[in-house]
Amino acid sequence: MIRLFMCCTLLAMFTTCQQEDDTWLRIQETGILRVGIDPTYPPFETADHTGLYGLDIDLANAIAADLGLQTEFVSFGYDGLYDALATKQVDVLISALVIAPERTRDFAYSEPYFNAGEILIIPNGQTDIAAMTDLGGRNLAVELGASGHVEATFWAEKVPNMRVVPYPTADEAMTAVANGEADAALVDAISGRLFLQNAPQLQRVPEPVTGEPFALVVRIADQRLLDELNGSLNHLQQSGELDEIIGRWLGNDREQ
Repeated sequence: MIRLFMCCTLLAMFTTCQQEDDTWLRIQETGILRVGIDPTYPPFETADHTGLYGLDIDLANAIAADLGLQTEFVSFGYDGLYDALATKQVDVLISALVIAPERTRDFAYSEPYFNAGEILIIPNGQTDIAAMTDLGGRNLAVELGASGHVEATFWAEKVPNMRVVPYPTADEAMTAVANGEADAALVDAISGRLFLQNAPQLQRVPEPVTGEPFALVVRIADQRLLDELNGSLNHLQQSGELDEIIGRWLGNDREQ
């Protein structure tokens, strides 16, 4: 009985390792990395008559080039992305996906490549605001009902005399800072960086207020593929190419 148990255990381990090797071996043999995306989320991924483009498209192509591969993009609706990966229609998801701990039983995430969490936007040259705790007695603009509004409400209970002022959109909240109607705005990093491209009178506080990490996703068994993707992400980060790709679509990161 013990021998039978050990044989079954060894067989299961061998099968798992074989599955891991099969995915990466197939990618190497074909030279193609199949990438699942939802092309409805600019500037990360979108599609028109000219084809696919966006931050994630450039990132996927850069990763493939680093690994000596070609990309094959396969489009799905957002709700179908994880199912497509689970059924092996694609090898990896690169589609502005936030790390979701509840999915880690079946899927594995790469190291984050972008933090889309909430950031503080302040007037250019302002040196007295470096964190939420510096907003006592000040007006903080937010987008009504957005995550920044929720976060600001939480901080308003801890920071004396911090006034939360809601606006219909994130752009209007940041415009209020530019016009001197608010001391700072709390918005998501995507909206903030896009707005800063055309607002030289504003800058962002370097330290994000919240974390919303975007990462690549693979099947839990594909550890070898995950290691290769993480290695490639590290190369792109060290070389500065990752920052170049992000800057191409979200503007240069203008901090304090």
